Amino acid sequence: MSDSEKTSSQDDQTAVPAQAPTPQASAPRASVIHEGLPTQLPDIDPDETQDWLDSFDAMLDDRGRDRARYVMLRLLERARQHSVGVPGLRSTDYINTIAPEREPWFPGDEETERRIRAFIRWNAAVMVSDANRPGLEVGGHIATYQSSASLYEVGFNHFFKGKDAPGGGDQIYIQGHAAPGVYARAYLEGRLTEEQLLRFRQEVQHGKGKGLSSYPHPRLMPEFWEFPTVSMGLTAINSIYQARFNRYLHNRGIKDTSQQNVWAFLGDGEMAEPESLGALRVAAREELDNLTWVINCNLQQLDGPVTGNGKIIQELEANFRGAGWNVIKVIWGREWDDLLARDVDGVLVNAMNSTPDGAFQTYSVEDGAYNREHFFGADPRLRKMVEHMSDRQIEKLPRGGHDYRKVYAAFDSAAKHAGQPTVILAHTVKGWTIEGLEGKNASHQMKKLKKDDLKKFRDRLYLPMSDKEIDATYDATGTAPFFHPGKDSAEIEYMMERRHQLGGSIPRRVIRAKELKVPGDESYKELKQGSGKSKIATTMAVVRLLRDWMKNEEIGKRIVPIAPDEYRTFGMDSMFPSAKVYNPFGQRYESVDRKLLLKWREDVDGQLLHEGISEAGAMASATAAGSSYSTHGEVMIPFYIFYSMFGFQRTGDSIWAMADQLARGFLIGATAGRTTLTGEGLQHADGHSPLLAATNPAVVHYDPAHAYEVAHIMQDGLRRMYTSTEEHPHGEDVIFYMTVYNEPTSQPKEPEDLDLEGLFKGIYKFGEAPESTGGDAPRVQLLASGIGFPWVEKAQRLLADDWGVAADLWSVTSWNELARDAVEAEKWSLNHPEEQAREAYVTTKLEGAVGPVVAVSDYMRAVPLQIAHWVPEDFHVLGTDGFGFADTRPAARRFFQVDAESVVVASLRALAQRGEVKPEVVAEAFAKYRIDDPTAVADVKQEGGDA
Repeated sequence: MSDSEKTSSQDDQTAVPAQAPTPQASAPRASVIHEGLPTQLPDIDPDETQDWLDSFDAMLDDRGRDRARYVMLRLLERARQHSVGVPGLRSTDYINTIAPEREPWFPGDEETERRIRAFIRWNAAVMVSDANRPGLEVGGHIATYQSSASLYEVGFNHFFKGKDAPGGGDQIYIQGHAAPGVYARAYLEGRLTEEQLLRFRQEVQHGKGKGLSSYPHPRLMPEFWEFPTVSMGLTAINSIYQARFNRYLHNRGIKDTSQQNVWAFLGDGEMAEPESLGALRVAAREELDNLTWVINCNLQQLDGPVTGNGKIIQELEANFRGAGWNVIKVIWGREWDDLLARDVDGVLVNAMNSTPDGAFQTYSVEDGAYNREHFFGADPRLRKMVEHMSDRQIEKLPRGGHDYRKVYAAFDSAAKHAGQPTVILAHTVKGWTIEGLEGKNASHQMKKLKKDDLKKFRDRLYLPMSDKEIDATYDATGTAPFFHPGKDSAEIEYMMERRHQLGGSIPRRVIRAKELKVPGDESYKELKQGSGKSKIATTMAVVRLLRDWMKNEEIGKRIVPIAPDEYRTFGMDSMFPSAKVYNPFGQRYESVDRKLLLKWREDVDGQLLHEGISEAGAMASATAAGSSYSTHGEVMIPFYIFYSMFGFQRTGDSIWAMADQLARGFLIGATAGRTTLTGEGLQHADGHSPLLAATNPAVVHYDPAHAYEVAHIMQDGLRRMYTSTEEHPHGEDVIFYMTVYNEPTSQPKEPEDLDLEGLFKGIYKFGEAPESTGGDAPRVQLLASGIGFPWVEKAQRLLADDWGVAADLWSVTSWNELARDAVEAEKWSLNHPEEQAREAYVTTKLEGAVGPVVAVSDYMRAVPLQIAHWVPEDFHVLGTDGFGFADTRPAARRFFQVDAESVVVASLRALAQRGEVKPEVVAEAFAKYRIDDPTAVADVKQEGGDA
């Protein structure tokens, strides 16, 4: 019984109104009905209603359930045609959405395209098999592309627009495991050589750039791949926000993207990832009819069936229909059309509806006799339906995703559909055309084809290759030869002409963006003047500079502010009435705060991307904006500001993909630090994001203490990412991550002799010890970053006034960059044994500095400890290790022992270990400041809890 039939029977059982124990009779009311139909509506004409119900019951008794179901579906269809508000069904029958009589004329040469597919299938499989010869065995995946070859080739030959298309190229997200098929096509086109195919997954041993990456990785093959896709789930959400960003560019008048479409290839197993389905409503709400997903439903994931007892296509259809997408199912090949036309009783459709995926997977590997017995044999009417067919014909009844015409019809319908995003659910068999792999649970792990497998595969593809050719190559190399029909062959000429008509070969990544003219020093003067008697948080310094950037004639319109429902938190609500929140439909209501100066305002050409409570969506927007210089030839500058705890910790995989896509931009981890976001507690207290950032080679992290540092860092970020140098003619492929704080502090004026090199490299000397301490006083070096700097400033005074100790102050703008520089210095020295070893920058800066070094930040100790190996003196670190909690800043800092008093005790202890102060002094200071007791600071007031 189908889902719809089950529902119908349940509805029948609940159709009688429940009898509530009331003293008075009431008008009959409809009981609760499933499938989202209206509930508890008053019946204004009970007699007429009863007539309809009686008529339905009579039809059911006379013609049976199948006929009754058909008539009900037709009535629903007619109701929608007349705009009667009847909810849509969650799913339709397990048959093709597009009926045979509605299929369009196929414009290509189907036989030529079949041969092209055969060549690509062969070369893709041979490439992976060769990569797993003895002694190499670098892995790869054969089965995924074999199941989806028809899906890709319909697109390549008829739909996917290249970079040179008049209206701009499409953005194509290739499923990661299908990469071998794309390489194989590029080989036929002459874009890749046979030598490169033989170097699949061998990216350095033959020389950099001489091999092929395992999956789509733009950072590894920057002229070939455009979108990284192999981190399951990210393709889905990134493609949605890419399509949305295309509309954003168009609506803001930056680029006409009306002819460009986004196509994303995904797997049915991949749909289990939260990111895969989590943003469906965004695409539907914004009516992204420039987006098409093609889900390869081969019913298998890595280990076995996706939903063996269920029906993944029906499940996904319900998900997408419910979210507001256009759904096209491609389930059966054309050989089923005649059988379905004979299905006057609906018995075949009923069998299709009720057969679980696990059974269909079994049918795909069994012979015709088995299928006749187990699928068609359960009902005499089904058995009679196929009595004219041989077992071989039954065995070869194809799935729709392998039927070129059925797939073309689906793509054509998707391309023409307006007002909704489209998903194509294509039923395929994993490993299709390779007998040893087809439909097997282990097919994903099968990476090597034996000689007999290869010959059967050749025969299945009708490939003009002799046994002798296969034997000779296999005996010599352990695999078969590649096949190329010759560049002048009819097949190659056909495929090249098709790509020429569509705008050139794909995938292809090109950079055509014009270099930006970035703001000069004048734009940064205000922040460099300091705050005078006022106090401002570094978050406010960042926002103030962002406002100035947005007013700049050259880059203003190219700034893309992004926030996940936190603009007000970061003091950016003043941008609402001027920059406006982007909404493709404008604002169709009067805002509740419309009479206020800082009113909420949405507009079609709004600049602010307000992502709601979705850091994953915000990261997808940042990725689309940050790679616009290559995808669209338009430089855009994403400026994504967020709670730092919910950045790398929540969406680190997305940031990794952003780096792989060679996207650039600013990530601002606001409300940073484990003790600074007062009162929020454990889940909000970030004490480790710099460490997570350090794991991403493309991320340049800074933790500025002062507003003038913020100014220089942001100016340098623009310079590095968006201007041309000899080494980086298109700008550097890096992402600037800056942690800033919501605690107001006094901002000093920029020193006249500021060490800019040190600021950018990660450390510079801020100030000498007070002269009052004298030249013979014990001396320490205090290092701090971010909000930790006021702590060492106070510690410097306490050390001088209470203990006669001199302390020099160092501002560490980036522990991460210091550590990277040190590692690079050691690596260089390792590779140049005959030359003088390079010295780490931090070592050079601290050489000659007297006394132990004490470092502190609002992060766990591991952050400053990155540089421990290269600090030339005794190195002592304080940090906020452990979970955060809710309390005042003074209490939290005393608990973690990072406040000024704790720095003083740590400094005295370091000096005592060197014999420069007596141990009793340390004990005295410990008792005086009670650094182990948070209650000692219970009466200390704090200010500026807000951002």
